Amino acid sequence: MDDRHTGQTRRRADMLVVAPHPFFTPRGTPFSVYYRTLVLAEAGVQIDLLTYHPGQDVDIPGVRIVRIPRIGFLEPVPIGPSVKKLFLDVFMLFWTIGMLIRHRYGLVHAHEESVFWCRALKPFFRFRLIYDMHSSLPQQLENFGFTKSKILIGIFRFLEDSCLKAADAVITICPDLRDYALQQGVAEDKHFLIENSIFDDVRLATSPSAPVAVDSDAEDVVFSAQTPTMVYAGTFEKYQGIDRVIKAFAQITDRHKQARLVLAGGTPEQVAAMKAVAAEAGLSDQCVFTGRVPKTTALRLNREADALLSPRIDGTNTPLKVYEQLASGKPLIATRIWSHTQVLDDDYCFLVEPTPESIAEGMCAVLDNPDEAGRRARNARALYDRNYARPIYEAKIRALLSAVGYSDATPVPSPPEEGQAGTVSSGSE
Repeated sequence: MDDRHTGQTRRRADMLVVAPHPFFTPRGTPFSVYYRTLVLAEAGVQIDLLTYHPGQDVDIPGVRIVRIPRIGFLEPVPIGPSVKKLFLDVFMLFWTIGMLIRHRYGLVHAHEESVFWCRALKPFFRFRLIYDMHSSLPQQLENFGFTKSKILIGIFRFLEDSCLKAADAVITICPDLRDYALQQGVAEDKHFLIENSIFDDVRLATSPSAPVAVDSDAEDVVFSAQTPTMVYAGTFEKYQGIDRVIKAFAQITDRHKQARLVLAGGTPEQVAAMKAVAAEAGLSDQCVFTGRVPKTTALRLNREADALLSPRIDGTNTPLKVYEQLASGKPLIATRIWSHTQVLDDDYCFLVEPTPESIAEGMCAVLDNPDEAGRRARNARALYDRNYARPIYEAKIRALLSAVGYSDATPVPSPPEEGQAGTVSSGSE
Protein backbone atom coordinates (compact mmCIF):
# COMPACT_ATOMS: atom_id res chain seq x y z
CA MET A 1 0.00 0.00 0.00
CA ASP A 2 1.35 3.36 -1.05
CA ASP A 3 0.43 6.67 0.60
CA ARG A 4 1.29 9.92 -1.13
CA HIS A 5 1.25 13.21 0.74
CA THR A 6 1.79 16.77 -0.44
CA GLY A 7 3.92 18.10 2.36
CA GLN A 8 1.34 18.86 5.03
CA THR A 9 1.76 17.24 8.45
CA ARG A 10 -1.50 15.44 9.08
CA ARG A 11 -2.87 13.97 12.29
CA ARG A 12 -4.57 10.59 12.37
CA ALA A 13 -7.90 10.62 10.53
CA ASP A 14 -11.06 10.91 12.63
CA MET A 15 -13.45 9.61 9.99
CA LEU A 16 -13.52 7.01 7.23
CA VAL A 17 -15.83 7.99 4.37
CA VAL A 18 -16.83 5.02 2.21
CA ALA A 19 -18.11 6.10 -1.20
CA PRO A 20 -18.80 3.23 -3.65
CA HIS A 21 -18.73 5.45 -6.74
CA PRO A 22 -16.27 6.69 -9.35
CA PHE A 23 -15.16 9.74 -7.38
CA PHE A 24 -14.93 12.41 -8.48
CA THR A 25 -17.09 12.32 -11.62
CA PRO A 26 -19.66 14.99 -12.53
CA ARG A 27 -22.89 13.24 -11.58
CA GLY A 28 -25.35 13.38 -8.71
CA THR A 29 -24.07 11.17 -5.89
CA PRO A 30 -20.35 12.02 -6.34
CA PHE A 31 -21.32 15.71 -6.13
CA SER A 32 -23.13 14.94 -2.86
CA VAL A 33 -20.12 13.02 -1.51
CA TYR A 34 -17.83 15.92 -2.44
CA TYR A 35 -19.88 18.61 -0.67
CA ARG A 36 -20.51 16.47 2.42
CA THR A 37 -16.79 15.75 2.69
CA LEU A 38 -15.81 19.35 1.98
CA VAL A 39 -17.96 20.82 4.76
CA LEU A 40 -17.03 18.07 7.24
CA ALA A 41 -13.35 18.80 6.58
CA GLU A 42 -13.94 22.54 6.96
CA ALA A 43 -15.51 21.72 10.33
CA GLY A 44 -12.19 20.25 11.46
CA VAL A 45 -12.70 16.54 10.73
CA GLN A 46 -9.65 14.69 9.38
CA ILE A 47 -10.94 12.28 6.72
CA ASP A 48 -9.82 9.24 4.74
CA LEU A 49 -12.12 8.73 1.75
CA LEU A 50 -12.28 5.23 0.26
CA THR A 51 -13.66 5.00 -3.27
CA TYR A 52 -13.43 3.27 -6.66
CA HIS A 53 -10.38 3.76 -8.85
CA PRO A 54 -11.93 5.81 -11.70
CA GLY A 55 -12.35 9.52 -11.12
CA GLN A 56 -10.33 12.60 -10.27
CA ASP A 57 -8.78 13.50 -6.94
CA VAL A 58 -10.11 16.61 -5.25
CA ASP A 59 -8.21 19.29 -3.37
CA ILE A 60 -9.70 19.45 0.14
CA PRO A 61 -7.39 20.14 3.09
CA GLY A 62 -7.51 17.32 5.61
CA VAL A 63 -8.85 14.74 3.14
CA ARG A 64 -6.85 11.76 1.85
CA ILE A 65 -8.33 9.78 -1.04
CA VAL A 66 -7.77 6.01 -1.05
CA ARG A 67 -8.70 4.00 -4.13
CA ILE A 68 -9.20 0.30 -4.70
CA PRO A 69 -7.12 -1.19 -7.56
CA ARG A 70 -8.09 -0.37 -11.10
CA ILE A 71 -10.06 -3.11 -12.89
CA GLY A 72 -10.14 -1.86 -16.44
CA PHE A 73 -12.77 -4.21 -17.91
CA LEU A 74 -15.31 -2.94 -15.34
CA GLU A 75 -15.02 0.66 -16.55
CA PRO A 76 -16.91 2.84 -17.10
CA VAL A 77 -19.02 2.34 -13.97
CA PRO A 78 -22.70 2.93 -14.82
CA ILE A 79 -25.18 4.95 -12.80
CA GLY A 80 -27.39 2.81 -10.56
CA PRO A 81 -27.18 -0.86 -9.48
CA SER A 82 -25.16 -3.16 -11.72
CA VAL A 83 -23.14 -6.37 -11.72
CA LYS A 84 -20.04 -4.22 -12.20
CA LYS A 85 -20.72 -2.38 -8.95
CA LEU A 86 -21.34 -5.63 -7.07
CA PHE A 87 -17.92 -6.88 -8.16
CA LEU A 88 -16.20 -3.61 -7.24
CA ASP A 89 -17.96 -3.55 -3.87
CA VAL A 90 -16.28 -6.83 -2.92
CA PHE A 91 -12.95 -4.99 -3.19
CA MET A 92 -14.44 -2.06 -1.28
CA LEU A 93 -15.40 -4.42 1.55
CA PHE A 94 -11.88 -5.84 1.90
CA TRP A 95 -10.29 -2.37 1.69
CA THR A 96 -12.70 -1.13 4.37
CA ILE A 97 -11.67 -3.96 6.68
CA GLY A 98 -7.98 -3.30 6.05
CA MET A 99 -8.31 0.40 6.76
CA LEU A 100 -10.32 -0.21 9.94
CA ILE A 101 -7.64 -2.60 11.20
CA ARG A 102 -4.86 -0.10 10.48
CA HIS A 103 -6.48 3.10 11.69
CA ARG A 104 -9.39 2.36 14.09
CA TYR A 105 -11.55 5.32 13.07
CA GLY A 106 -14.02 6.71 15.57
CA LEU A 107 -16.52 7.61 12.84
CA VAL A 108 -17.50 5.88 9.58
CA HIS A 109 -19.60 7.77 7.04
CA ALA A 110 -21.16 5.19 4.70
CA HIS A 111 -22.73 6.31 1.44
CA GLU A 112 -25.44 4.22 -0.20
CA GLU A 113 -24.82 0.44 -0.31
CA SER A 114 -21.55 0.64 1.64
CA VAL A 115 -23.72 0.86 4.75
CA PHE A 116 -24.43 -2.88 4.38
CA TRP A 117 -20.88 -3.97 5.13
CA CYS A 118 -20.14 -1.07 7.45
CA ARG A 119 -23.15 -2.02 9.57
CA ALA A 120 -21.82 -5.62 9.76
CA LEU A 121 -18.35 -4.38 10.80
CA LYS A 122 -19.62 -1.89 13.38
CA PRO A 123 -19.79 -4.31 16.38
CA PHE A 124 -16.22 -5.53 15.74
CA PHE A 125 -14.55 -2.14 15.36
CA ARG A 126 -16.83 -0.10 17.63
CA PHE A 127 -17.09 3.00 15.49
CA ARG A 128 -20.06 5.33 15.28
CA LEU A 129 -21.88 4.91 11.98
CA ILE A 130 -23.39 7.64 9.79
CA TYR A 131 -25.63 6.31 7.01
CA ASP A 132 -25.90 8.74 4.09
CA MET A 133 -29.10 7.57 2.41
CA HIS A 134 -29.18 9.00 -1.11
CA SER A 135 -32.07 6.72 -2.07
CA SER A 136 -33.90 3.61 -0.94
CA LEU A 137 -31.75 0.75 -2.20
CA PRO A 138 -34.66 -1.72 -2.73
CA GLN A 139 -36.41 0.96 -4.80
CA GLN A 140 -33.25 1.46 -6.87
CA LEU A 141 -33.21 -2.23 -7.81
CA GLU A 142 -36.68 -1.83 -9.32
CA ASN A 143 -36.30 1.67 -10.76
CA PHE A 144 -33.14 0.80 -12.70
CA GLY A 145 -34.52 -2.55 -13.87
CA PHE A 146 -31.79 -4.49 -12.08
CA THR A 147 -34.16 -7.20 -10.85
CA LYS A 148 -37.83 -8.03 -10.42
CA SER A 149 -37.14 -10.79 -7.90
CA LYS A 150 -39.32 -10.24 -4.86
CA ILE A 151 -36.91 -12.36 -2.82
CA LEU A 152 -33.86 -10.25 -3.69
CA ILE A 153 -35.76 -6.99 -3.20
CA GLY A 154 -37.02 -8.31 0.14
CA ILE A 155 -33.47 -9.14 1.24
CA PHE A 156 -32.33 -5.61 0.37
CA ARG A 157 -35.31 -4.15 2.25
CA PHE A 158 -34.44 -6.22 5.35
CA LEU A 159 -30.79 -5.13 5.17
CA GLU A 160 -31.74 -1.50 4.67
CA ASP A 161 -34.11 -1.54 7.65
CA SER A 162 -31.40 -3.13 9.79
CA CYS A 163 -28.92 -0.44 8.79
CA LEU A 164 -31.40 2.37 9.48
CA LYS A 165 -31.90 1.07 13.00
CA ALA A 166 -28.22 0.34 13.69
CA ALA A 167 -26.82 3.65 12.46
CA ASP A 168 -25.96 6.32 15.01
CA ALA A 169 -27.15 8.98 12.53
CA VAL A 170 -29.05 8.84 9.25
CA ILE A 171 -28.81 11.54 6.58
CA THR A 172 -31.54 11.84 3.97
CA ILE A 173 -31.53 14.22 1.00
CA CYS A 174 -35.21 15.10 0.50
CA PRO A 175 -38.55 15.07 2.34
CA ASP A 176 -39.65 11.84 0.66
CA LEU A 177 -36.63 9.92 1.98
CA ARG A 178 -36.98 11.64 5.37
CA ASP A 179 -40.54 10.38 5.69
CA TYR A 180 -39.51 6.90 4.60
CA ALA A 181 -36.67 6.72 7.14
CA LEU A 182 -38.88 7.93 9.99
CA GLN A 183 -41.58 5.41 9.03
CA GLN A 184 -38.95 2.66 9.24
CA GLY A 185 -38.32 3.57 12.87
CA VAL A 186 -35.37 5.97 12.75
CA ALA A 187 -35.53 8.17 15.85
CA GLU A 188 -36.03 11.86 15.08
CA ASP A 189 -32.95 12.84 17.07
CA LYS A 190 -30.86 10.51 14.87
CA HIS A 191 -32.24 11.79 11.58
CA PHE A 192 -30.82 14.72 9.57
CA LEU A 193 -32.39 16.09 6.40
CA ILE A 194 -29.41 17.60 4.55
CA GLU A 195 -30.37 18.47 1.00
CA ASN A 196 -27.78 18.46 -1.79
CA SER A 197 -28.16 22.21 -1.95
CA ILE A 198 -24.67 23.70 -2.23
CA PHE A 199 -22.67 23.88 -5.43
CA ASP A 200 -19.32 25.61 -4.97
CA ASP A 201 -16.80 25.00 -7.73
CA VAL A 202 -15.28 21.53 -7.36
CA ARG A 203 -11.59 21.88 -6.59
CA LEU A 204 -9.88 19.17 -8.62
CA ALA A 205 -6.31 18.07 -7.98
CA THR A 206 -3.75 16.58 -10.33
CA SER A 207 -4.87 12.98 -10.27
CA PRO A 208 -3.08 9.69 -10.88
CA SER A 209 -6.43 8.07 -11.65
CA ALA A 210 -8.41 8.22 -14.87
CA PRO A 211 -9.40 11.75 -15.90
CA VAL A 212 -13.00 12.73 -16.51
CA ALA A 213 -13.66 13.59 -20.13
CA VAL A 214 -15.38 16.90 -20.78
CA ASP A 215 -16.30 18.75 -23.96
CA SER A 216 -14.91 22.24 -24.47
CA ASP A 217 -17.56 23.14 -27.06
CA ALA A 218 -19.62 24.68 -24.28
CA GLU A 219 -17.15 27.55 -24.08
CA ASP A 220 -18.29 28.58 -27.58
CA VAL A 221 -21.92 29.04 -26.52
CA VAL A 222 -22.69 32.77 -26.70
CA PHE A 223 -25.82 34.30 -25.16
CA SER A 224 -27.58 37.38 -26.49
CA ALA A 225 -30.79 39.29 -25.87
CA GLN A 226 -31.88 38.58 -29.45
CA THR A 227 -31.62 34.81 -28.98
CA PRO A 228 -33.67 33.56 -26.01
CA THR A 229 -31.89 30.46 -24.76
CA MET A 230 -33.16 27.60 -22.61
CA VAL A 231 -30.61 25.42 -20.83
CA TYR A 232 -30.60 21.91 -19.41
CA ALA A 233 -27.38 20.83 -17.64
CA GLY A 234 -27.23 17.34 -16.17
CA THR A 235 -27.08 13.66 -17.05
CA PHE A 236 -28.85 12.23 -20.10
CA GLU A 237 -30.28 9.16 -18.39
CA LYS A 238 -33.68 8.06 -19.72
CA TYR A 239 -35.57 9.29 -16.65
CA GLN A 240 -34.34 12.85 -17.32
CA GLY A 241 -36.76 13.21 -20.26
CA ILE A 242 -34.32 14.89 -22.67
CA ASP A 243 -36.13 13.53 -25.74
CA ARG A 244 -39.38 15.11 -24.53
CA VAL A 245 -37.67 18.49 -24.12
CA ILE A 246 -36.45 18.36 -27.71
CA LYS A 247 -39.91 17.43 -28.99
CA ALA A 248 -41.43 20.22 -26.87
CA PHE A 249 -38.96 22.75 -28.23
CA ALA A 250 -39.90 21.75 -31.78
CA GLN A 251 -43.47 22.86 -31.02
CA ILE A 252 -42.49 26.46 -30.15
CA THR A 253 -39.97 27.32 -32.86
CA ASP A 254 -42.60 28.60 -35.31
CA ARG A 255 -43.69 31.09 -32.66
CA HIS A 256 -40.23 31.81 -31.28
CA LYS A 257 -38.00 31.54 -34.33
CA GLN A 258 -34.86 32.89 -32.60
CA ALA A 259 -35.11 30.59 -29.59
CA ARG A 260 -32.32 28.14 -28.88
CA LEU A 261 -32.00 25.04 -26.70
CA VAL A 262 -28.67 24.19 -25.03
CA LEU A 263 -28.30 20.66 -23.67
CA ALA A 264 -25.16 20.12 -21.56
CA GLY A 265 -24.19 16.64 -20.40
CA GLY A 266 -24.47 13.07 -21.57
CA THR A 267 -22.08 10.39 -22.73
CA PRO A 268 -21.06 10.44 -26.41
CA GLU A 269 -23.55 7.66 -27.11
CA GLN A 270 -26.39 9.47 -25.33
CA VAL A 271 -25.59 12.74 -27.09
CA ALA A 272 -25.60 11.00 -30.49
CA ALA A 273 -29.02 9.53 -29.76
CA MET A 274 -30.47 12.91 -28.76
CA LYS A 275 -28.87 14.62 -31.77
CA ALA A 276 -30.79 12.16 -33.92
CA VAL A 277 -34.03 13.17 -32.18
CA ALA A 278 -33.23 16.85 -32.81
CA ALA A 279 -32.37 16.20 -36.47
CA GLU A 280 -35.62 14.33 -36.99
CA ALA A 281 -37.49 17.34 -35.57
CA GLY A 282 -35.59 19.71 -37.86
CA LEU A 283 -33.76 21.39 -34.97
CA SER A 284 -30.12 20.72 -35.81
CA ASP A 285 -29.40 24.46 -36.04
CA GLN A 286 -31.32 25.45 -32.89
CA CYS A 287 -30.24 22.66 -30.50
CA VAL A 288 -26.71 22.93 -29.10
CA PHE A 289 -25.18 19.81 -27.53
CA THR A 290 -22.04 20.42 -25.47
CA GLY A 291 -21.36 16.97 -24.05
CA ARG A 292 -20.20 16.72 -20.45
CA VAL A 293 -18.84 19.97 -19.05
CA PRO A 294 -16.98 21.05 -15.89
CA LYS A 295 -19.05 22.32 -12.99
CA THR A 296 -17.90 25.89 -13.60
CA THR A 297 -19.17 25.73 -17.17
CA ALA A 298 -22.54 24.28 -16.14
CA LEU A 299 -22.98 27.10 -13.62
CA ARG A 300 -22.07 29.67 -16.28
CA LEU A 301 -24.64 28.24 -18.69
CA ASN A 302 -27.31 28.40 -15.98
CA ARG A 303 -26.34 31.93 -15.01
CA GLU A 304 -26.55 33.28 -18.56
CA ALA A 305 -29.66 31.40 -19.74
CA ASP A 306 -33.09 32.94 -20.20
CA ALA A 307 -34.80 29.85 -18.75
CA LEU A 308 -33.74 26.60 -17.11
CA LEU A 309 -35.20 23.10 -17.46
CA SER A 310 -35.66 20.16 -15.11
CA PRO A 311 -37.70 17.75 -17.26
CA ARG A 312 -37.40 14.58 -15.18
CA ILE A 313 -40.24 12.19 -15.98
CA ASP A 314 -40.30 10.09 -12.82
CA GLY A 315 -38.60 9.62 -9.45
CA THR A 316 -39.01 10.58 -5.82
CA ASN A 317 -35.64 12.15 -4.92
CA THR A 318 -35.16 15.87 -5.57
CA PRO A 319 -32.37 16.39 -8.16
CA LEU A 320 -29.30 18.30 -7.02
CA LYS A 321 -29.64 20.57 -10.06
CA VAL A 322 -32.93 21.98 -8.71
CA TYR A 323 -31.12 23.82 -5.92
CA GLU A 324 -28.66 25.33 -8.39
CA GLN A 325 -31.62 26.40 -10.52
CA LEU A 326 -33.43 27.98 -7.57
CA ALA A 327 -30.33 29.99 -6.70
CA SER A 328 -29.68 31.08 -10.29
CA GLY A 329 -32.28 33.86 -10.39
CA LYS A 330 -33.53 32.44 -13.70
CA PRO A 331 -37.06 31.17 -14.51
CA LEU A 332 -37.36 27.40 -14.11
CA ILE A 333 -39.59 24.98 -16.02
CA ALA A 334 -39.96 21.72 -14.07
CA THR A 335 -42.20 18.71 -14.43
CA ARG A 336 -45.06 18.26 -12.00
CA ILE A 337 -43.81 15.05 -10.36
CA TRP A 338 -43.14 14.30 -6.69
CA SER A 339 -39.40 14.56 -7.25
CA HIS A 340 -39.97 18.30 -7.83
CA THR A 341 -43.19 19.18 -6.02
CA GLN A 342 -41.90 18.18 -2.58
CA VAL A 343 -39.69 21.29 -2.93
CA LEU A 344 -41.35 23.43 -5.64
CA ASP A 345 -44.75 24.91 -6.39
CA ASP A 346 -46.14 27.40 -8.90
CA ASP A 347 -44.88 30.38 -6.91
CA TYR A 348 -41.28 29.39 -7.61
CA CYS A 349 -41.31 27.89 -11.10
CA PHE A 350 -43.47 26.88 -14.06
CA LEU A 351 -44.72 23.38 -13.30
CA VAL A 352 -45.71 21.30 -16.33
CA GLU A 353 -46.80 17.74 -16.99
CA PRO A 354 -44.02 15.41 -18.22
CA THR A 355 -45.26 15.50 -21.82
CA PRO A 356 -43.86 17.37 -24.85
CA GLU A 357 -47.10 19.35 -25.21
CA SER A 358 -47.14 20.55 -21.61
CA ILE A 359 -43.40 21.31 -21.57
CA ALA A 360 -43.91 23.39 -24.74
CA GLU A 361 -46.67 25.35 -22.99
CA GLY A 362 -44.27 26.05 -20.12
CA MET A 363 -41.60 27.28 -22.52
CA CYS A 364 -44.08 29.69 -24.13
CA ALA A 365 -45.31 30.86 -20.73
CA VAL A 366 -41.76 31.90 -19.80
CA LEU A 367 -40.94 33.56 -23.12
CA ASP A 368 -44.31 35.34 -23.48
CA ASN A 369 -44.57 36.59 -19.88
CA PRO A 370 -41.19 38.00 -18.81
CA ASP A 371 -42.63 39.92 -15.82
CA GLU A 372 -44.26 36.81 -14.35
CA ALA A 373 -41.18 34.73 -15.15
CA GLY A 374 -39.02 37.27 -13.31
CA ARG A 375 -41.35 37.27 -10.30
CA ARG A 376 -41.18 33.51 -9.91
CA ALA A 377 -37.41 33.53 -10.38
CA ARG A 378 -37.04 36.09 -7.56
CA ASN A 379 -39.30 33.99 -5.34
CA ALA A 380 -37.15 30.95 -6.11
CA ARG A 381 -33.96 32.76 -5.12
CA ALA A 382 -35.56 33.89 -1.85
CA LEU A 383 -36.65 30.29 -1.15
CA TYR A 384 -33.08 29.08 -1.70
CA ASP A 385 -31.60 31.75 0.57
CA ARG A 386 -34.15 30.98 3.26
CA ASN A 387 -34.02 27.16 3.31
CA TYR A 388 -31.02 25.80 1.42
CA ALA A 389 -28.07 28.20 1.30
CA ARG A 390 -24.57 27.29 2.49
CA PRO A 391 -24.88 28.61 6.09
CA ILE A 392 -27.94 26.40 6.59
CA TYR A 393 -26.11 23.38 5.14
CA GLU A 394 -23.13 24.03 7.44
CA ALA A 395 -25.38 24.29 10.50
CA LYS A 396 -26.89 20.90 9.69
CA ILE A 397 -23.43 19.34 9.40
CA ARG A 398 -22.48 20.79 12.80
CA ALA A 399 -25.65 19.33 14.33
CA LEU A 400 -24.78 15.95 12.79
CA LEU A 401 -21.28 16.00 14.28
CA SER A 402 -22.66 16.92 17.68
CA ALA A 403 -25.15 14.05 17.52
CA VAL A 404 -22.43 11.47 16.84
CA GLY A 405 -20.24 12.81 19.63
CA TYR A 406 -17.54 14.50 17.59
CA SER A 407 -16.17 17.14 19.94
CA ASP A 408 -13.12 18.44 18.05
CA ALA A 409 -14.98 20.34 15.35
CA THR A 410 -13.76 23.87 14.80
CA PRO A 411 -15.87 26.73 13.43
CA VAL A 412 -16.49 26.30 9.71
CA PRO A 413 -14.35 28.92 7.90
CA SER A 414 -15.56 30.98 5.01
CA PRO A 415 -15.01 29.37 1.59
CA PRO A 416 -11.63 30.28 0.05
CA GLU A 417 -11.45 33.01 -2.53
CA GLU A 418 -11.71 31.84 -6.11
CA GLY A 419 -8.42 30.40 -7.29
CA GLN A 420 -7.16 29.52 -3.80
CA ALA A 421 -6.68 25.88 -2.89
CA GLY A 422 -5.49 24.14 0.23
CA THR A 423 -3.14 21.22 0.59
CA VAL A 424 -4.56 17.75 0.15
CA SER A 425 -3.13 14.42 1.18
CA SER A 426 -4.07 11.93 -1.49
CA GLY A 427 -2.92 8.53 -2.50
CA SER A 428 -3.83 4.89 -2.88
CA GLU A 429 -3.70 2.22 -0.30
